[in-house]
Amino acid sequence: MTGSPPPSESGAVAAADLDRAANRGLDWFNLCVANIQTGFGPFVAVYLISRGWTQTGIGIALSIGTITSMASQVPAGALVDAMRSKASVAALSVLAFTASALMFAIYPIPLFVYLAEVLHGFSSCTLGPAVAAMSLVLAGRAAMGTRLGRNSRYASIGNGVGDALMGACGSYVSERAVFFLTAAVTLPAVFALLPLRRIGAVVVADEAVPKKNDAAPPRAGRAALRNVLFDRRLLVFGACTLLFTFANAPMLPLAASTLTARVGHMASLLIGACIVLPQLIVAIASPAVGRIADLHGRRRLLLLGCSMLPLRGLLFATLPAPEVVVLIQALDGVAAACFGIMVPLITSDVAGRSGHYNLALGVVGFAMGIGATLSTTAAGWMADHFGSRAAFVGLAGVGLTATLLVLALMPETRPLSGAAVGGGGGTDAGPTRPRTPREPKNRLQTGFNSGR
Repeated sequence: MTGSPPPSESGAVAAADLDRAANRGLDWFNLCVANIQTGFGPFVAVYLISRGWTQTGIGIALSIGTITSMASQVPAGALVDAMRSKASVAALSVLAFTASALMFAIYPIPLFVYLAEVLHGFSSCTLGPAVAAMSLVLAGRAAMGTRLGRNSRYASIGNGVGDALMGACGSYVSERAVFFLTAAVTLPAVFALLPLRRIGAVVVADEAVPKKNDAAPPRAGRAALRNVLFDRRLLVFGACTLLFTFANAPMLPLAASTLTARVGHMASLLIGACIVLPQLIVAIASPAVGRIADLHGRRRLLLLGCSMLPLRGLLFATLPAPEVVVLIQALDGVAAACFGIMVPLITSDVAGRSGHYNLALGVVGFAMGIGATLSTTAAGWMADHFGSRAAFVGLAGVGLTATLLVLALMPETRPLSGAAVGGGGGTDAGPTRPRTPREPKNRLQTGFNSGR
């Protein structure tokens, strides 16, 4: 006679089901958000031109969005740290995207366009840290890289699908319809968050209550914040991200300008290939990058990502043939797969247990924003005065500096078991012990089992 399973086993099964549902929900959420963000890309300028805006007016609107994003990085990270439910933060951010898209679509006068850019800029800064925080609680520190690899794969697929959908919508319906479609895609994104709605309580409880075998909890207040912000690893990594973004951001636009001058009407097709090929590489390689980071550490992958920049810059400078440019751009996919995962992962290593993870992520995001903002002007000036080849060589030099900075000053940040926890990293206590089959898969499962 078959009896009912013991309560402990049934609870474990229920927790495993909830865990799988939460992971699938985060996968779909990343895909939908990438779709949404595609609608706020180059389609904004195309749409505003069709509505009679001047180039100056479009530049002002886009600048407002850029300035808002840069100014919001750190405050948005602090806000996400303070919020109990990270899924609620993500949902509100997506709903702000809905409002922004509808403002563009319904009444594209300057006031509403500027407000839409402000809403989109700030909400983008809260959404990224919220996704990173949910990833951390789903996977735990030991498997964070693998979870980030999944995030990156689904985001890359979402970007590709979004490019196709939005492009077809703009071509065959209207430029305005792109923003109605963007608003519509926010609805499945919100529904994807439903399995994640209990994450916030587990995060707060996990940060607040020390476990049996853990070291002392992180110091609270200003001392803990100061420890995180002045952590040498975070400072070196922030400088590295600034240099990486400075070298990376203008390379494709500069290559696109070179292609346009050489092949004329065929440039659009080649530029499209330059965009799609790296996305395919990111989608394919990201899970493997995440697993390697969990098993073997972060530093070598960070070096690999940074080393792609000087190589790519020098190849662009010396091999300008159009068909070769597309192949060279594949290196951008390798760099994006490595760096896109390392940013939230290394920041998690440094500050994941401090209570200021999202604030630290905002600091790194601010450094990236500075690099991206300064680099386009600098690269354009170099290209105008010294030629595109010199500009590529200069960007390669900046990329080489980032690589040497990692090689010389950036330590390994992969968490180690039995270490005292300060800002969130480990010490030299040995590698993280692999999880046994009977252990809870992650903190979300532990929280459900304990009745939270």
